[in-house]
Amino acid sequence: MTRTRTTVAEATPDQKPRDGLSGLRGHPWLTLLSVAIGVMMVALDGTIVAIANPAIQKDLGASLADVQWITNAYLLALAVALITAGKLGDRFGHRQVFLIGTTGFALSSGLIALSGSVSLVIALRVLQGLCGALLMPTALGLIRATFPAAKLNMAIGLWGMVVGASTAGGPIVGGLLVEHVNWQSVFFINVPVGALALALGSVFLAGHRVKDAPRSFDIPGIVLLSAAMFCLIWALIKAPAWSWSDARTVVFLGSSAAAFLLFAFWQTRGREPLLPLSLFRSVPLAAGVVLMVLMAFAFIGGLFFVTFYLQNVHGMSPVDAGTHLLPLTGMMIVGSPLAGLLISRIGPRIPLMAGMISAAVACFGLATLDAGTGTLTMSLWFLLMGVGLAPVMVGATEVIVGNAPLRHAGVAGGLQQSAMQVGGSLGTAVLGAVMASRVEHLLPEKWTASGLPALRPEQLAQAADAVSVGVAPVPAGTPPQYAEKISTVAHDTFVSGMQVGFRVAGCVAIAAALVAILTKRGENAGPAGAGAGHI
Repeated sequence: MTRTRTTVAEATPDQKPRDGLSGLRGHPWLTLLSVAIGVMMVALDGTIVAIANPAIQKDLGASLADVQWITNAYLLALAVALITAGKLGDRFGHRQVFLIGTTGFALSSGLIALSGSVSLVIALRVLQGLCGALLMPTALGLIRATFPAAKLNMAIGLWGMVVGASTAGGPIVGGLLVEHVNWQSVFFINVPVGALALALGSVFLAGHRVKDAPRSFDIPGIVLLSAAMFCLIWALIKAPAWSWSDARTVVFLGSSAAAFLLFAFWQTRGREPLLPLSLFRSVPLAAGVVLMVLMAFAFIGGLFFVTFYLQNVHGMSPVDAGTHLLPLTGMMIVGSPLAGLLISRIGPRIPLMAGMISAAVACFGLATLDAGTGTLTMSLWFLLMGVGLAPVMVGATEVIVGNAPLRHAGVAGGLQQSAMQVGGSLGTAVLGAVMASRVEHLLPEKWTASGLPALRPEQLAQAADAVSVGVAPVPAGTPPQYAEKISTVAHDTFVSGMQVGFRVAGCVAIAAALVAILTKRGENAGPAGAGAGHI
């Protein structure tokens, strides 16, 4: 297939640089600084809010379902809107859309902090997710349009470092804020960060125009893709509660598949489709998307177990749990820019394969953890996981964004983020189902073998729900000798389920390593912006 290489002439800034601060507009490294601060706000929010949920539940009198929707509403809105948001950037300019997203994210965060009802918090979290969707793909679009090919991997590596550091810092920062200030401060923190990103972006970001950028909107495509993503993510969120065989789960998954098929058909008919299917004629780009889904499945799905393991089995506070994960996240922070340099020299294929093999070994290692495993052993496996994920986050992003034409840079950025959201949701749902199945199978046997009093079916179901997240279902007033037995049974059963889950994640990571064979350096990554001369 013949590919068009984007050149400098195809991407020019909206205005010529002037003296003073305006002369720095479009400078690659200042562009990276500006978008990194905005992305940091979104990445931090992905993990920091979970720490505040118990305090929100107590203060606003929320139910468990309400608290779950504080997280799910954000993730659902984010996943549904990412590709459409990337298209908005391609159509109107990534600079404008990024600044709108930054403003909206900061304002919605401040309004959440001022909310007095959980229903308003959930509604504003939807708005926050939509604004976050405007930020992420346009940030990648700006990086792609500003950096020349020789510096692109390094820039994506630093971008990945910011995402990793923010994600890692969420539980620690959130724990400190909730403990020493209040839950509202978890949202208020986004206001000054957003203001800084807006100020820097207004000064340093250049609005790039591509000569063959889309001029119209594919409204039917937006509706079909949004419906397909909504039904898919909704089914993945609700499947653990409904069960995979429940008619509602089947209906939503079937509706998602039908909407995706209609969307694919429509994309072949439109003059300017939302997601040009011609992008997937690039085998490396398609492989990068699949690789991102599989990586997120193994990583995010496995990490779901680890947080419960540290807090509920080992009894750690959220801050302590976050600290124990620093070997993982710290290696992602340090390794991302180094991976960018390595990929710039030798290409993405070998680092991606090695990274996923390392992640697979780490998953199989984490499958050996038990209720008494010490910090050193855990840290070694977390460290190896971080070593493996750093080149994958950088390399897969470069493969997807770099193999797409510049005019579709925003859509490619949205595709990368959507793949990660779908993979993470799928991993959490599937591995959660593996855990639930294992617990339902083992708990009655272990409970009886330990000499504990028999439970009625409804009591056993409640106990299994608690054990599935590592909680020992010890009723108030239980004698100490029985409480100890219940805790032992609960934790041993949970760990057994976690071990099976990590073995599944390890197999998925091996599959991702095989997919990495099909990747290669972006063929359309060329020098793009006027700021390239400032590097």
